[in-house]
Amino acid sequence: MPEQRQEPSKKVVYTLGTSTRSFDEFLRILKKYKIKQVIDVRSFPKSRRFPHFNQEILSKKLAEEGFYYVWLGKELGGFRREGYEKYMQTEDFAEGLNRLLALIEGDTSVIICAEKFPWRCHRRFISRKLSEKGIGVIHIIDDSQIWISQKLLGLI
Repeated sequence: MPEQRQEPSKKVVYTLGTSTRSFDEFLRILKKYKIKQVIDVRSFPKSRRFPHFNQEILSKKLAEEGFYYVWLGKELGGFRREGYEKYMQTEDFAEGLNRLLALIEGDTSVIICAEKFPWRCHRRFISRKLSEKGIGVIHIIDDSQIWISQKLLGLI
């Protein structure tokens, strides 16, 4: 019997690392890509060096600018004792992924974490799962640079 392949959808989600960005730079990027919903997958949504990325401050500032903020760090956060790839086999991860899929069906969304580069971040594992479900993933590196998965390149 031939293998069933998931047809890619036209749905695209972005990822972005908060990194050392100012809030203004972060906001500029969100607006440039017409993002409406910010999905935070940081296990610990805090930053001593960049307090504007603390969950309470960030969610308030984003709401003031008209963005919807959701924290999924409990379900999809990166720090796992057993390693992230092993965690991805759990029911908790599956529930988090289903919640994420439901969220990104709405407005244009970005998945955020602290690490600037997605290849150094657990966003790469989440992105792989999204790609398997037919969702295109575009990683925003900075204001003028993106990293696109090979699967998505086939749609463009």
